[in-house]
Amino acid sequence: MFGGYGMYGYGMLFDPTIGLVLIGVIISLWAQGRVTSTFNRYSRVRSMTGMTGAEAAKRLLNSQGIYDVTVRPVAGNLTDHYDPRTKTVNLSQSVFNSSSVAAIGVAAHECGHAIQDNESYVPLRLRTAIVPAANLGSQLSWPLILIGILIGGFGSPLVEIGILLFSLAVLFQLVTLPVEYNASARAVKLLDSQGILGGQEVDGTRKVLNAAALTYVAAAATSILQLLRLVILFGGRHDRD
Repeated sequence: MFGGYGMYGYGMLFDPTIGLVLIGVIISLWAQGRVTSTFNRYSRVRSMTGMTGAEAAKRLLNSQGIYDVTVRPVAGNLTDHYDPRTKTVNLSQSVFNSSSVAAIGVAAHECGHAIQDNESYVPLRLRTAIVPAANLGSQLSWPLILIGILIGGFGSPLVEIGILLFSLAVLFQLVTLPVEYNASARAVKLLDSQGILGGQEVDGTRKVLNAAALTYVAAAATSILQLLRLVILFGGRHDRD
């Protein structure tokens, strides 16, 4: 990536770590394609109850004694999320008004996060706590690394600080995994026990949520590969400089 890498015998234009980037891109594209195709498939399957995603979400929340969380529509496609700050389950238009198996599954997943919040689920609390640090790390890591190289070379302390900040973003991705898988598990169990979905519908929802979970796995894997790349490119340079 950087021409100076040629000083260490790899050539001015050849970056031996570029393969890590390509692997990350391939994993991300595969995961995104998988979730899109699976969601589209089951978005054409109407649930037997005819409930919309919004109706299912409200029923699930009430079944758990949660009445202070609002279910509301948001713009975009698959932009669904739970916001613990405002106590809102935010559902995209393709989920909020749809009665498909896919829509109900996604809505239930976001309710799973609301239930986690209500129960003070530890991994969710941990993820929420590290959000500021993770955001700071993702925003400042590369600028610090580039500035460090420009003013002090590869061995600059700013480069090391940049790598450390990037590792906080990686940590966030890793903590996210149990949070997302747990929310999906809660969703499938509740949809079945509450009679909102049944039989093959539950299996379809499970497939949608498993595909969605792969995007988080892909994000974590991509972040780890990027961190590994940074360590290979810049780690230990201070000693050699």
